[in-house]
Amino acid sequence: MPRKKKEPNRVDDLLDELLEDCHSPEDILGETGLMKQLKKRLIERALAGELTHHLKREASDKDTSPNSHNGSSKKTVQSDDGELELSIPRDRNSSFAPMLVPKHQRRIAGLDEKILALYARGNSTRDISAQLEELYGGAKISAAVISEVIESVSEDVKAWQSRPLDEVYPIVYLDALYVNIKVSGRVSKRAVYVVLGIDREGDKQLLGLWVGEAESEGTKFWLKVLTDLKNRGLKDMLNACCDGLKGFPQAIEAVYPLTQVQLCIVHLMRNCMKYVPWKDRKAVVADLKPIYQAATLAESEAALDAFAQKWDEVYPAISQVWIRHWENVIPIFDYPMEIRRVIYTTNAIESLNCSLRKVIKTKAVFPSEDAVFRLMYLAMNNIAKKWNRPIKNWRAALSHFAILFPERFAL
Repeated sequence: MPRKKKEPNRVDDLLDELLEDCHSPEDILGETGLMKQLKKRLIERALAGELTHHLKREASDKDTSPNSHNGSSKKTVQSDDGELELSIPRDRNSSFAPMLVPKHQRRIAGLDEKILALYARGNSTRDISAQLEELYGGAKISAAVISEVIESVSEDVKAWQSRPLDEVYPIVYLDALYVNIKVSGRVSKRAVYVVLGIDREGDKQLLGLWVGEAESEGTKFWLKVLTDLKNRGLKDMLNACCDGLKGFPQAIEAVYPLTQVQLCIVHLMRNCMKYVPWKDRKAVVADLKPIYQAATLAESEAALDAFAQKWDEVYPAISQVWIRHWENVIPIFDYPMEIRRVIYTTNAIESLNCSLRKVIKTKAVFPSEDAVFRLMYLAMNNIAKKWNRPIKNWRAALSHFAILFPERFAL
């Protein structure tokens, strides 16, 4: 059977023709190179097609006056390839509104996303301007334009902050970090309240961000945060993991009375180390481990008694810290060893806060609360791209939740 003759590839022929006069990378990618010329011509052809379609549609409408082409006007826009000077077609009735390059728009779609991505990594507006100029062949984008792009996400932030939540989150972590904000003309250190939820699939969801009204973390504001979560649809959280802030468990129980409040063991250990000099810390930590790593509650209580007998004479405050918080320490013994780490530590939210701190540390002072929300929202979206799998041992944890809370949680 004779082999079918291969037809010539029209696209390849055109590419060969275009590349005939290109002898260096600069001829292709440079300021006046082939790629930039092609982009300019392609956009102008698309705009001409938009106008032709617009005129045909108006011609079929008997209620509109006759319309036709009316030359073009010059417009300079910023793009990934630097500045592009485009010829924008016009119509005599001035009724044509281009979709590809809308009126008053000075940036081609795609550039805004790059600006926001750079800002989400902690770059200042001037740093972004310098980076874009370096990357895109001298494209000068002012700090004012970049600020305008950043501020454009404010509505997205407001919608995200008020979005409906799932009715039940098996685990919720609550913590705070601090930023400097200018309030009434002076710099004030404010707590940013962060709530991270683990949904039924074991996936992390940042439920919200709140800027406190005082210069320190407080249970009164946490009560406001928890009430906001409930108003947005979060009816129940099975386990809430928090730090040792005084009155925090009571604030949680006031809004979610059935929630099992688990004190973060990592925070508890840090609080204990405040009373111990460097020379004894290693030994004290070793003797505290049997308390929270015990197989049963009875063994844990025995380990606490043994610790008190050994160390109370030197550091009596440590055992008292554990006794004072004991009610919120022992929920971990409802779970097998392999899933306790998911329950008894705020590592998940500590990791998130660590990533957020790397971004916000580049900002000595935020001009407003809105500026805090914008940066942290963009940074969080960037961080969340890495959350592509359920947390470890999640299936085992689900089974235990279903057994411990049969009426509130069903698989």
